Amino acid sequence: MSAPQAITETIVMRDGREITIETGKLAKQADGSVVVKCGGTMLLATVVANKEANPGVDFLPLTVDYREKFYAGGKIPGNFFRRETKPSDDEVLTMRLVDRVLRPLFPEDFHAEVQVMISLISYDKEVMPEALAGLAASSAIAITDIPFNGPMSEVRVVRIDGELSVNPSYENLQKADIDIMVGATKSSIVMVEGEMKEISEQEMLEAISFAHEEIKIQIEAQEKLAAKVGKSFPKREYCHETHDEEIREKVWKECYDKVYEVAKTPSAKEERGEKFKAVLADFLAQYTDEEELVRVTPFAKVYYHDVEKEAMRQMILNEKVRLDGRDPQTIRPIWSEVDYLPGAHGSAVFTRGETQSLTAVTLGSVKDANMVDSVAINYDERFFLHYNFPPFSTGEARPLRGTSRREVGHGNLAQRALANMIPAENPYTIRVVSDILESNGSSSMATVCAGTLALMDAGVQISKPVSGIAMGLITDEKSGKFTVLSDILGDEDHLGDMDFKVTGTADGITACQMDIKIQGLTMDIMETALNQAREGRLHILGEILKTIDAPREDVKPHAPKMEILEISKDFIGAVIGPGGKIIQQLQKDTDTVISIEEIGEIGRIEIAGVSREKINAAIAAINQITFVPVVGEVYNGKVVKVMDFGAFVAIAKNTEGLLHISEIEWKRLDKVPYAEGDEVEVKFMGYDDRKKMKLSRKVLLPRPPKPEAKPKTENKPEA
Repeated sequence: MSAPQAITETIVMRDGREITIETGKLAKQADGSVVVKCGGTMLLATVVANKEANPGVDFLPLTVDYREKFYAGGKIPGNFFRRETKPSDDEVLTMRLVDRVLRPLFPEDFHAEVQVMISLISYDKEVMPEALAGLAASSAIAITDIPFNGPMSEVRVVRIDGELSVNPSYENLQKADIDIMVGATKSSIVMVEGEMKEISEQEMLEAISFAHEEIKIQIEAQEKLAAKVGKSFPKREYCHETHDEEIREKVWKECYDKVYEVAKTPSAKEERGEKFKAVLADFLAQYTDEEELVRVTPFAKVYYHDVEKEAMRQMILNEKVRLDGRDPQTIRPIWSEVDYLPGAHGSAVFTRGETQSLTAVTLGSVKDANMVDSVAINYDERFFLHYNFPPFSTGEARPLRGTSRREVGHGNLAQRALANMIPAENPYTIRVVSDILESNGSSSMATVCAGTLALMDAGVQISKPVSGIAMGLITDEKSGKFTVLSDILGDEDHLGDMDFKVTGTADGITACQMDIKIQGLTMDIMETALNQAREGRLHILGEILKTIDAPREDVKPHAPKMEILEISKDFIGAVIGPGGKIIQQLQKDTDTVISIEEIGEIGRIEIAGVSREKINAAIAAINQITFVPVVGEVYNGKVVKVMDFGAFVAIAKNTEGLLHISEIEWKRLDKVPYAEGDEVEVKFMGYDDRKKMKLSRKVLLPRPPKPEAKPKTENKPEA
């Protein structure tokens, strides 16, 4: 049997590199499958969509899964099972990047289950795979008859030495001051996420525009591939929703004005929610017949949601008034507090409106670093942030199923916002944990603010404080009106057209995350949102700095203190000892944690402990072990053995030399004038021919003057 003939399309990037998309060779029982290749990196993407929606499902059950096969990089997994297990945080983040662009591009009334699976099957260190995942997923869908308002694609845009480029190698990524992932269709931006080193709003817009031009090239290639395959048109027919126009009209007529009045009256989240429910309950109360009520209720709930959405949007567009009474630019009231948790090394409570984060900082040694092990990269992460979103924060009781993708994503955004403010010389491993205790919009940005406060409370010498804000957008396609909202509520996020989170210092943007729910967002609207975000961000920054305006000068008394020593790598074995005996005993004796890392010709020793006195004792002990005498230096030694020809003097632990009897004093001695245990000051004179240390005491004493010479007597010959 001969191999099937693959259908391919080639993308030539602006820098000359090529990406090929291939279909028809692998995974042919899936609705769509493609292999995307760039250099030696290859991704296999498949999509399958059920023909019908499951009963009672009124949403799109979309699953996007991204996995890295360790064989792709010639590696065996390092876990106990020696196989790929649950996805890593990096894999989850890639899933989210793809999902957030794909999801809004499916028709709103399409409810069949869709599963997109992306696998890294070959890895080339010059090509980072996550930048190709969106292209692979969209290509797999584009060649099918699955209803989809794409294609779309994603690129990673970076700036290195002032030059913008896309899809860098991992090595080049480390040199970039802008790192943004952009997802878009041919006509509009759909998603932006990344980190920057305090750039301006204009620089960010330039990077997004640059990325969009590259994305358009990739979308054209997908369209050409779909045309070659020939099964993407027409799209499959489906009917996943039934409607009753009579009920729709009745709900709008009887509920819109009431909902508008509730929305117009400023109220708290819980109170407002009860009032909205009451309007729907009053509408349904007119149906006294049980059978009729059962028939009407599902339709009424769907149409009532549309009424809520439209009433809120029109109120904001026409009256510039929001659900809680604010105008579009106003930030909710803020209060914050530091040093709230006596047991933590640093802590803060940050509350903005009805959103609250309790954040704690823990300082540790290099042994506490987060070990990141994937196909592409392996390193120890010394600064990391974890975000927790318990159900009680929104007044819910729901099952606890471990860390969600949302929690991973929000934590990563806050981590990237703060990471560049941690100094390179920071000696600690730092873990930040944000527990969201209340949530009504923008809890990830509350995490950034609380994280800044907690780090300063912990005495971490961050370069600059960082704040964050979430921006929203309400648009009306018919009138062309739009309103940008600062510091959005949960309802404004849910019913609005954009969720744009921006973090930064007083000098520039450090991270962002944007999701767009509408087509055709213009750069003018985005620029307005960014400029308004800057004003709000600076206001929030000013508020948190009223609580603490600079890092504490030192860590707290109960926090670990850290000292770094550097020794010649030749002494690493001596410090560790046979089987680790010496270093283990030293840690036990001084109640410290000691870590040793070999870097080139240097041994880097990290000593962590709560007591500075005990840390100093550990340093003294290591200095003794690694002691190297310097020729010409004077040492206070101790006599350890007396012989007829001199005394052996220890000038450090395990370091002793011979003080010859002739080097004790300037005069001749018949006997060594010392006993074991005597202290004597000596000078190190170097080594003899047998590499033995030579010590001298007499060179430290005044040299006696030479005796005057007697006058010579002349012997004259006799006459």
